[in-house]
Amino acid sequence: MKEHSFEGRVAVVTGAGRGIGRAHALLLADRGARVVANDLGGSIEGVGADAGPASTVAAEIVAAGGAALADTSDVATAAGAQALVDAAVERFGRLDILINNAGIMRWAGFPEADADNLGTHLAVHVGGSFNTTRAAWPRMVEQGYGRVVMTTSTGMFGLPNNLSYATAKAGVIGLTRSLTTAGAEHGIKVNAIAPAAFTRMAGQAVDNLPEATHMAPGLVAPMVAFLAHEDCPVSGEIYAAGAGRFARIFIAETEGYVHPTGTPTVEDVAQHWATINEETGYSIPADLVSWSNAFMAHLSR
Repeated sequence: MKEHSFEGRVAVVTGAGRGIGRAHALLLADRGARVVANDLGGSIEGVGADAGPASTVAAEIVAAGGAALADTSDVATAAGAQALVDAAVERFGRLDILINNAGIMRWAGFPEADADNLGTHLAVHVGGSFNTTRAAWPRMVEQGYGRVVMTTSTGMFGLPNNLSYATAKAGVIGLTRSLTTAGAEHGIKVNAIAPAAFTRMAGQAVDNLPEATHMAPGLVAPMVAFLAHEDCPVSGEIYAAGAGRFARIFIAETEGYVHPTGTPTVEDVAQHWATINEETGYSIPADLVSWSNAFMAHLSR
């Protein structure tokens, strides 16, 4: 029984031509959403353009009885993101859901990863998510409703050769958390997904791994669809999804050590290192203000 319907909703999915983005678009369409499938159609490294991937997905949705529009705008530019949102509203009359999935990968470690490598990742992952959300925001504010799903990555936990990618994906979390505070009074919820799936971005080396069959892109989509649904109960959260597992990722702070009187020294820090790192009683800040209130609570005693 399909209780979670998207009838009447309009969704934009970036990077929808292949892999994870395609799975998102197909699931939302299957549940009744009218979908704008955006994909520049470039290489994994972000080079070139091809209208084929976006057109193929849109045609697949239409052939299944759904409503879809193909779009090849470059969301790494403000003009491209605005053109995408304008196309969605012109075709379908509104915009309820934005799935920021577009991304690139240029593998490089440090110090081989230069400024250009970093800048390119930031432009697509952070800039692309910023541009599309900024273009969609006035529409969502006007209708008093919106769902935005950003795409981060467990890659932010670190690998030797994914420096720029990890940096950009961690930046998406800061964007998500800040937009959460801005959207609360307008009925806009913003969350992030960290997919666990084998796609072309992971490289050909994974094709023959046994895990590949258990990490299909479609196994990520149910979590994204729930975060995009009107019943989504949270905002500002991060979730991992894939291989049949769904989990929450969160940023927390230990209770730490409070120096009783006087000016603390380096030796005080060293002496209480275990207490500073003790995870029992950690807190999860909702925003910067709640973190500040908790961190400074001892000053009011």
